[in-house]
Amino acid sequence: MTQSAAIEMPQGRPGRLVAKALVAVITLALIFVAYTVYAIGQPIFGVVVLLVALGFFYVFGFARAYTARFIYPGIATMALFVVFPIFYTIYLGFTNYGSFNLLTFERAQEVILSGRSVDETTARPFALVQDGAAYRIYLSDESGGFLSDPVPLDGSAETVSARPVANPPAETMERRAAVQLRGPLGEIGIALPDGNLLRNAGLREFAKVTPDFERLEDNRLRHVASGEILTPDHETGFYTTADGETIAPGWRTYIGLGNFERIFGSEGIRGPIVSIFAWTVAFAAASVVFTFAIGLTLATILQWEHLRFKAVYRVLLILPYAVPAFISILIFRGLFNQNFGEINMILEAVFNIRPDWNTDGTLARTMLLIVNTWLGYPYMMLLAMGFLQAVPEEQKKAAYLEGAGPVRVFFKITLPQIIPPFLPLLLASFAFNFNNIVLVLLLSGGGPDIPGTIIPAGQTDILGSFTYRIAFQDSGTQFGLAGAITLIIFVLVSIIAYANFVAMRRATAKV
Repeated sequence: MTQSAAIEMPQGRPGRLVAKALVAVITLALIFVAYTVYAIGQPIFGVVVLLVALGFFYVFGFARAYTARFIYPGIATMALFVVFPIFYTIYLGFTNYGSFNLLTFERAQEVILSGRSVDETTARPFALVQDGAAYRIYLSDESGGFLSDPVPLDGSAETVSARPVANPPAETMERRAAVQLRGPLGEIGIALPDGNLLRNAGLREFAKVTPDFERLEDNRLRHVASGEILTPDHETGFYTTADGETIAPGWRTYIGLGNFERIFGSEGIRGPIVSIFAWTVAFAAASVVFTFAIGLTLATILQWEHLRFKAVYRVLLILPYAVPAFISILIFRGLFNQNFGEINMILEAVFNIRPDWNTDGTLARTMLLIVNTWLGYPYMMLLAMGFLQAVPEEQKKAAYLEGAGPVRVFFKITLPQIIPPFLPLLLASFAFNFNNIVLVLLLSGGGPDIPGTIIPAGQTDILGSFTYRIAFQDSGTQFGLAGAITLIIFVLVSIIAYANFVAMRRATAKV
């Protein structure tokens, strides 16, 4: 061993120990996060985080996995924020997860069993009396009242006796003290001399409280007052009565193809989906065509060497691209207001018409395309200005010498040469507009509504905004149904993307 090696080893060993300790700490932290996520009722996500933690420990803890350290952060990020959300959303499509089925079975059972009935005839206002470190509870009555024995209100006591008193206590605590002690008060039962057991029934009174349901064998529940039996139905995720009536809340359960049967079997769902899908494709395609045509036209004009003030025109035409899109969308929403918008004021003054931009489906879709074209043409114009610079001027001059006009030169020489590099960007623009839910939600909100539907669906909705409204904006959010629709969208978009890829490859091969 050389002297340099003998010196290097002691210097490197502490560094390796620190690195291993850091890996261990990070791994333990990730395991703790996984356990916490699992404990709050998200076992699938907890397992994913646990796998990421174990992968991190292996990759960064052992020298044999050294080469994987460069790609593991990207793989872990993809797994947590891309792959997992996709598969979890697909999984939800096979469940009844929604606003009425948010809980687990055990939690839903607890909520139903927590129901109580209050006998108002036994209700008595109460007040708290400080008694050293404990408290007394005074229940007022027409004949005087009852004063309980001292109780600590720390959760250690369940029942306390009360005796009648002729006069109320001289000093009672303020009402806010009762609010602060509401939790412990809810656990206390006050036994009166007549045998009644009163419990806290609100911020101001104690009363005789009886549970609405009691648990039987096989997780069945019995209604105390009527004797009616509730049976858990794990196919629907609800407790049901003998008559088939469901009792909320329900719980999340696997229902197989139930959501898909509902989608394809109900005209109130299938019809809007077909209509929205057709509009989504048309909207994305029309947006690409309009923005490309206008952007290329303006770029061609700006390339004209005899045009004066070209720099000024470029700045003015690029401004819509510089302003944040959501600001422009909100401005256009005001401009297209059919009652007070400036566009309708101008149209009424000039042509005596006031289009119903927000209530007519065709006009609402037209408005959406106009605004999206305004937002998208500067991007296409910038790209076209760059691609036009790459077209050889010699070819254009040769065509002019042979008698070709400007239009013929453009379509026979310029356009064929800029289409191949433009094609991938046009496909990317199509994919962006296919999921351009920000424009739809901010400008039209998806409206006007499609008549005859049983789910929220509008005539300007695209598939993304349609699914968003079902999952988050409907009065009864339906995450399971939204997950099933998302899976259908995923399959359709995959087919379209593959078709676009094949078309692009064939077009490139021809060139």
